Amino acid sequence: MEWSLPQIPASVVPAEAFDVGESTKCGLIEFAEGAVEINVGRETKTLVLTNTGDRPIQIGAHYHLVEANKAMAFDREAAFGHRLDIPSGTALRFEPGQSRKCQLTTFVGRQVSMGMNDITNGSVRCETTKKVAMQRLREQGYCLECDKADNKPRADELHATSGSKRGSKR
Repeated sequence: MEWSLPQIPASVVPAEAFDVGESTKCGLIEFAEGAVEINVGRETKTLVLTNTGDRPIQIGAHYHLVEANKAMAFDREAAFGHRLDIPSGTALRFEPGQSRKCQLTTFVGRQVSMGMNDITNGSVRCETTKKVAMQRLREQGYCLECDKADNKPRADELHATSGSKRGSKR
C-alpha cells in the first residue's frame, strides 16, 4: 500500500475571529515623548579596552565582558559581572590596535552567566565562580589587563595569534 497525503480539514475558525482590533494600527509603534534613560540606578565603572589582535572585534550590549575575545586587553577581574553600558541590541566595534574608554554596568536579575566562551558558567555574585573563571582565562591565554601607566597591553599577556587554533572559541 502506498502512503498518500491526508486530506486537509476545512477551517473551523469563524469569520468574526478576524474582526478583532484595529487593522489600521497593525504593527504601529507609539513612542513616548522625551528621552529614555537606560540602566538608571545601576552601578557603573569605566575601563579602557584595547584590541591587541589583527582583526576588528565587536562586543554586544549584553555580553559578559570578562569572556570577550582573547585579544581584548583590559582588567578582566574588574569587569567580572559587568557588561557594556550601551543600549540593548547594539555593540561596540574595536579596530585592530584601537583603545577605547568604556562605561560598564552590572548584570541584574539572577546574575548568572552561562555559555559564551564557557568561562564563567555560574553566578557572577559568587567569589568562587569568579576565582575559577579568572584561572580559566589565564589557562586559555586571554589578555588580562593593560599597564596601568599607559593603558597598553602588558607584553607578557599579549594574545599570540600565530599559535592560536583556527575555529577556536573567542
